[in-house]
Amino acid sequence: MGQLKTKELSKIGYTNDQARSLVINIFSKHFKHQSKDEVIHLLKQIKEDPHAFAADPVVGAIAKTFLDEPLDCNFQSFSLLETTGQLKIYGGKDIEHSAKVQMETAMSLPVTVQGALMPDAHTGYGLPIGGVLATNNAVIPYAVGVDIGCRMALSIIDEGESFLKRFGYQVKVALKDCTHFGMTGGLEITQEHEVLDSAAFNATPLLRQLQRKAAVQLGSSGTGNHFVEFGLITLQEGNSLGIPARQYLALLSHSGSRGLGAAIAQHYTKIAMDTCKLPKSAQQLAWLDLNSEAGQEYWLSMNLAGDYAKACHDRIHINLLRALGLRPLAKVENHHNFAWDEQLPDGRQVIVHRKGATPAHKGELGIIPGSMTTPAYLVSGAGVAASLFSASHGAGRSMSRKKAKENMTVSALKKMLADAGVTLIGGSVEENPLAYKDIETVIAAQQELVNIEGRFLPKIVRMYKE
Repeated sequence: MGQLKTKELSKIGYTNDQARSLVINIFSKHFKHQSKDEVIHLLKQIKEDPHAFAADPVVGAIAKTFLDEPLDCNFQSFSLLETTGQLKIYGGKDIEHSAKVQMETAMSLPVTVQGALMPDAHTGYGLPIGGVLATNNAVIPYAVGVDIGCRMALSIIDEGESFLKRFGYQVKVALKDCTHFGMTGGLEITQEHEVLDSAAFNATPLLRQLQRKAAVQLGSSGTGNHFVEFGLITLQEGNSLGIPARQYLALLSHSGSRGLGAAIAQHYTKIAMDTCKLPKSAQQLAWLDLNSEAGQEYWLSMNLAGDYAKACHDRIHINLLRALGLRPLAKVENHHNFAWDEQLPDGRQVIVHRKGATPAHKGELGIIPGSMTTPAYLVSGAGVAASLFSASHGAGRSMSRKKAKENMTVSALKKMLADAGVTLIGGSVEENPLAYKDIETVIAAQQELVNIEGRFLPKIVRMYKE
């Protein structure tokens, strides 16, 4: 289906934000193989006779926007279940108790179907970082995370260690000139990407307000553990990329959806908590029914934020490789803060939230990073249903940022970097390697979930500096 424009929808009577939001979301998912003329004809029929379509499982929500029946979520209170669903924990002995308690609380939600906790897990807001939760027709903003669409991207380049030795200075200059880190601002040169022309930006007042900020921040990165780095990756024999097994230069980035995703998360978390009342221990796990207006809006907005996060990585890789005269042999990327509509082996359709977890369906490629001085792993999923087809998203923190700052000096960090042969541009002691779990232990705890396809070692790293 060609992308419908807001003007086209208005011409056929879709003049309110709610109807347009539903059309963009539902038709892009269920009618992508129909022509635009066929879609417009069906939309006209729905508008002219909404009662005839009100009970339809796919377009019924659109039809109801033309009836007097309200779609707003009702204020409802829910109790937690005493008997919970199936929960599988990986690497449990190295996961803090508070994270396990958070996961157990999530398992007691009436909408929960199944859960898993990854070996890099630690306490978060609502769902723990490293938590995976399958729900029935409900999406939990705090189980997606504030940084919607936070993800990894890896470009493999047909160069080796000699390139870094010969052009190390140019790489550092490119990282300084072609990346930007921080809560505000962006690159000095205007960035372009088709995501900025997405019709979804016109679907709700909130998204219209955020489009300008998205344009300014495109191609930039956030704070904390977000990074852009060059290093060396050694690929395994018989890797899924079909690339000869040897060492290659690689570019690895970790970032999310910037201010766009944060604003979406804040807006819809408040709606969820105002309309879905839960006991105090579970308040942050309030959900949005996907049949509700707010649920449909969040789903649309979340997917836009995911597309935008991908676009930011696209620009980072394009800008850096162009500045250095390089071209990628292959690119691998994955979200690890997102929700997906998936089917369980028993046929049930569920919403799978991965908050700090890598999708690991059979053969699916992903990236699991360590720290600024330790390896990242290129992996392929083993397709384990008990883990909800997931793996860890990194090494996972072993210290809070406050504790990490108290237990590491700048001079000690510099020595660690020198010993590892790593150059750091920016960065802080809060992200020092000792603040993270041992990546080798985390990988070992999920051997049944993923197959290792390559091992990446960082060499020149750029991160946010306060």
